Amino acid sequence: MKRILSILSLTCLLALPALASTPPRLVVNIVVSQMRYDYLTRFGKNLSENGFKQFAKEGIVFSDSRYDFMQTITPATLATLTTGADPSTHGIVSERWIDYTSNRTIDLIADTKVIGLNCDAGIGQYSNENIIVPTLGDRLKEHSPESRVITIATDPVSAIVMGGESSDVYWMDSTRGMWVSSTAYMRELPQWVVRYDSLRVASQYLDYQWLPTTSKDLYVNNAYTIFDFQDKSRLRKLVSFDFLRKKDNNQNFQRLLYTPVGNSLVTEFVKQAVIYENLGKDEYTDLLNICFDTPRRVAQRYGGESMEVEDMFYRLDEELAELLTFLTAQVPKEEIVVVLTADHGASDSYDYGEKPRERFNTAQFKVILNGFMNTQYGPGDWVIDYCDRQIYLNRNLVYTNNLSLEEVQNRVAAFVLQFRGVAHVLTSTALQTSSFGGGYAKQMQNSFYPKRSGDLLINLMPGWIEEIEGQRTASGSMYEYDTHVPLMMWGARFYGQKISRPVDQKDVAPTLARIMQISRPIASEGEPIEEVTTLFE
Repeated sequence: MKRILSILSLTCLLALPALASTPPRLVVNIVVSQMRYDYLTRFGKNLSENGFKQFAKEGIVFSDSRYDFMQTITPATLATLTTGADPSTHGIVSERWIDYTSNRTIDLIADTKVIGLNCDAGIGQYSNENIIVPTLGDRLKEHSPESRVITIATDPVSAIVMGGESSDVYWMDSTRGMWVSSTAYMRELPQWVVRYDSLRVASQYLDYQWLPTTSKDLYVNNAYTIFDFQDKSRLRKLVSFDFLRKKDNNQNFQRLLYTPVGNSLVTEFVKQAVIYENLGKDEYTDLLNICFDTPRRVAQRYGGESMEVEDMFYRLDEELAELLTFLTAQVPKEEIVVVLTADHGASDSYDYGEKPRERFNTAQFKVILNGFMNTQYGPGDWVIDYCDRQIYLNRNLVYTNNLSLEEVQNRVAAFVLQFRGVAHVLTSTALQTSSFGGGYAKQMQNSFYPKRSGDLLINLMPGWIEEIEGQRTASGSMYEYDTHVPLMMWGARFYGQKISRPVDQKDVAPTLARIMQISRPIASEGEPIEEVTTLFE
């Protein structure tokens, strides 16, 4: 009898490692766009126990997670999260760039060879054609064709960059408030999407009035608001936001994405996807990518110091609590891993404080720079474009005039460095021929992709942003407010832990790959996070 018990005990022990190594059925990758890490502490006292705080209580929180490159804009950082590589490898440096051969502007997602599904003619012609590095979802589908990979965001750029080639990708047609896709991802929309669109959920919010969730005295942000409080003695009224009161329906759908409704529309569609795609219902691991783009839109419009941003995060906190409850009702918590992070933070508002900050006037800058080059090299359109702190020169003109590209770049760089607001300038020649091991130059080099980046990369001074109408704050720098973002995980085998050591955001994709027991994305430069992967061994 004892021998039989010993054999049974040994059999059970041998079975435990196999059980412990079973990958989760559902991995959910949530990105909150433009969320600074300090928002968690700044707004913490008014957050619920079941939203953001639930990650801290029951999951694992990394308090020092950062991007290690300058180009902290949404497409670049989302690509890093899903490929495990810096922009210097994954190649996404902006939403547009210049083809140096033809001088044409290339749009990251535009593709006239595909057709938008459930879109008006000429709308929704987007694809992943210019996304050159496979994502985590692509790797999962390669390893397990039976797995489902779904990506959802209101912004088509966010959805397409996160999804890659193999995902079913959905975004919102903001002119009609419909969830759509393109023939790059499927021949036709699934029937559940068609039925859901027929309900015209977004239309139900056209008369939405954004009212504060709590009393004025409980808000931490008390510098700006358009909320209608009777006592405005401590508030400075925001201006130029009459777009919230226009009546045209198409404009109304777009304006909804600048309110908490944008987050709610994503949450509701995510629920439909989980149910009708049967995510997490079989032995094959499924991946669900979600990007909440509304926080970025609200912060850019109102500024991080506004009550609107704070109120939006309180409502998003409720959305997260609702989403976690829903997910565990569909799939046992022990079979789920949820990652929550951000694509980048944001600067302070340029007009925050007693003395407004200056902004970098890009239109004026291009005119002055082209004039300088005219005096140096003769008349011509020497500056093709300025985009996301990159200057694209007319290389055809440089070569036609038998000029040295390197010498032209160096002379232009010396001139650009004299502009107010410019902290550093590096040429593409220097970035291709040198290796920078640290400091600002390393972060600029990590953002540089030779075939797409400009002739010169510019790093603005701390606090400076580009002047864009209707935008009070921005991302895209190497500074703390842009690079330091939340990174939290919740679900199976997490137990409430805080990690204070530095973590690079490009470690997220290889970590999830290890959890799912698949090979990391092929261009991944990051390393699996040991504190996480040991829990799944």
